[in-house]
Formats: sequence, structure tokens, C-alpha cells
Amino acid sequence: MIVGKTPFSRSMSRRRLLRQAVATGAGLGALSVGGPRVDFVGSAFAAQPPMGTWPDGSSGSTVNIGAAVPRTGPYAVQGEDELKGMQLAVEHINNGDPVIRKIAPKVTKGLLGKQVTLLVADSGAKPNDAVQEQQTFINQNKIIAMTGSTSSAVAVALNKFAEREKILYLVAISGSNDTTGKDCVRYSFRQCFYGETAANAIGPVLVKTYGKNKKAAFMTPDYTYGHTVTKSMNDYLSKNGGWTQVTNQVSPLGTQDFSQYLTNIANSGAEVIINVNWGRDAVLSIQQAKQFGLTPKMKMVVPYQIPFLAKETGPELTEGVLAATDFWWTLEDKYPLAKMFVEAFDKKYGYKPEWGANNAYMQFAIWARMVSEAGSFYPPDVIRQYEKGEKFDSTVGDVHFRPEDHQLVRPVVIVRGKSPKEMKNKEDYWEVLEVVPGAPLMQKPDAFGCKLGDYV
Repeated sequence: MIVGKTPFSRSMSRRRLLRQAVATGAGLGALSVGGPRVDFVGSAFAAQPPMGTWPDGSSGSTVNIGAAVPRTGPYAVQGEDELKGMQLAVEHINNGDPVIRKIAPKVTKGLLGKQVTLLVADSGAKPNDAVQEQQTFINQNKIIAMTGSTSSAVAVALNKFAEREKILYLVAISGSNDTTGKDCVRYSFRQCFYGETAANAIGPVLVKTYGKNKKAAFMTPDYTYGHTVTKSMNDYLSKNGGWTQVTNQVSPLGTQDFSQYLTNIANSGAEVIINVNWGRDAVLSIQQAKQFGLTPKMKMVVPYQIPFLAKETGPELTEGVLAATDFWWTLEDKYPLAKMFVEAFDKKYGYKPEWGANNAYMQFAIWARMVSEAGSFYPPDVIRQYEKGEKFDSTVGDVHFRPEDHQLVRPVVIVRGKSPKEMKNKEDYWEVLEVVPGAPLMQKPDAFGCKLGDYV
């Protein structure tokens, strides 16, 4: 929703001009009023009419971000983890912490002189609920950005909502190719890896480890994440390894009993189970596959790893499991910024961060970088800063955004589940096998139908 399309005129009040100067980060001395024209020296653009919640949402001493995360339902554990990453990031932005300043060096204490407030609601991993909660935040709190997902169905819904409302959307966990593919929008940015990059990273490892011409059974959750990840995995393995998909067991989100699906897999002749399920669904399906006697005779693969998977199933069930992931805490041995982040998170929460928390933290840190570099909260200013494609440091090395689809170019991490006797401590569940550079894993920006919308 764009508010006030009427161009600036002589009748615009001085109060509105001053408020917009504050909202864009321009000082009062940056105003130049002559006749009907108003220019802001502190912005790359002439003064703009109100849009979304701008300038009202950034005219005070604080700015609000709305987070709709699953705190109940099958993705609740992962939702709570990513929420902790958001909370730590907001604390670091407001305090000017050294960790955040490695990513956003212009951040001092707050952002453009304002403190950041995080507002939280439970989405239950339901798209309609997430949209309704964010609408409430817009109406009542004039949020200037929103975040949350965990379910790609939520991410796609919030993409469309962000475009309509002209509010920046910082995608949380979303593995669907569609999020920055056919459902991409100008107002949304994704930091984490996704189905196509996961498949192209783990695919060569599977072919090398298990050989060619294998029979694979897929377990797929019935929504955009599941279908696109399964397609990318099957496409890679059939083309490059001669693998055959002997069955694809599609189940609704929130399934408790996987017996009918596992029975079909048992009768399929499969040698490998590629389990695309996520959250609690992944935990239950892996546990029940063991109870059915399918594993370890059939090899279990998790192409899009789930935070806390090994902890919830027990390391006995993830031993030897190959998975692709976004981040694992032992990368602190490879990347200095990862070490700083892991130590800060562990100090605050008492456990090593999973990748959901890391992804959420990075999204907020990157947003702080873009706002502070743009020197403005005006949405198109911030978007164009992302679209410059400048490289910056992260917890997995140097990264940058592709301007064509708003996807971060970043590595994918391949891990193997450790046996209990291999674990050096109670959180040492995974061995990092490889950190695969991101750019070669990605499709061309328009391959999945991305067409970004307008800025205004």
C-alpha cells in the first residue's frame, strides 16, 4: 500500500518536511526549500511522498521490526531458535557491539540515531496467521521491516504482502526455490541457502559416496519448500548420477504417523531415503524409519538440514547421515566472525547456535549494514543499497547479494552426522566435510521465473 501519491507542493507543512528529514536520516541543515522543490542533501533522492509506513515509522526515537515466527506447531523449536538470533542482533545493533560492526561498520549505538525494537507474534507456520500478525504490526506499530517464516509457504505469502505494503521483508528460514524464484519481489531479500544450491552442493557428495545408478525414495512435505527441494535433488541425481526416483511419498505438514509412507518405501526397492521433511516432521519420520527397520539398511540423506535434528532424534539416528546446511558452529575454527558470533550467542543463551539463529542474526546485521550505508530508512534507498552487490564479511566468509533476484551468494556447508563416540562434547553432532562456494551452485537469476516488481 502506497500512501499519498500526490507530489510535494508549496502547501506541504513544515512539520512534515522536518519529519521526513528525520526519517531519512538527513539533518535539519540538509533541507533546502525554494519554491515548490524540496531536496535532501543526506539522501540520494529528492524528498519523496509517504509510502508504506515511511516516514512516520522512522520519525521517532525508535524503529520497529515485526517478527512472525512459529512458536507453536511442527516448526516451533526452529522458530524459537531463530527468534533468539533476532533478539541478539537487535541487542548488538542497539549497543554497537563489535560483532555487528564487522558486518555493519557504520552502526554505533542504534541505527541512524534510533534504537531498534523487535515485536514478536506466533505465526504457527501458517501463512494467513503470519500476514495477519504483520498487518497488525503495521497498523498499530508502524513497523519499518518485517521478518519470520521457517515455512516457505509463509515466506511466499509475506513476499507478496511486503510488495503490496511496501515494507521490507527480511526472509528468515526458507528453502523453496520459489522464494527468490517465481515468487520473488523487490521488497524481499533472502540470506540462507535453498533447494537448488543444496542439491548442487550435496549431489556430488552423494554420487561419490554411494555410487551411480542408485534407487532413491523421497519423503516430501506437501508445499512449496518440499516440492522444489525434491525436484532440484531428483534433477541433479538423475542427470549426474543416473539415480532413479522409485517413489515420492508426499505428506501434509504436521504429519504424526508416517507408517503408510514408510511402508510404501519399504516396498519400493529403494537404497537411499532422501528425507526433505522439516522440523518435527523430519524428527518423527527419521525415528519411525528406524523403528520400521528401514535404516540403517537404507541410507538416510537430509538435503536441507534441520536445526536441532540430531539433538531431537539422538545422535545414534543421525550417525553417518549426510546433510547440507547453512551454518554449523564449528566453523568458528575457520572464520573469525563465526567465532565471535558463536561466543556471543553461547554466552547469552547457554548453547551453541544452530543455523536458524545464525541466519536470523545475519539477516538483521545485513539490514543494519544496508540502512546505515544508505543513510536512510526510505525503502527504495535501502533496496538500492542491497542491489549494489557489494561484498561484505559474514560468518561463512565474504558474501554479496545478486541484484537480479535478491538472493545472497553464499556457500553451502556439507556435514556428516557423528556417532556418539566421535562427539567431543554434548553439542558436537556434525562433522563439517566441505564448505562449497555459492556462486557455481546457483541457477541463472531468471531461470526460476524471478521478475522483481517496482520500487514504488
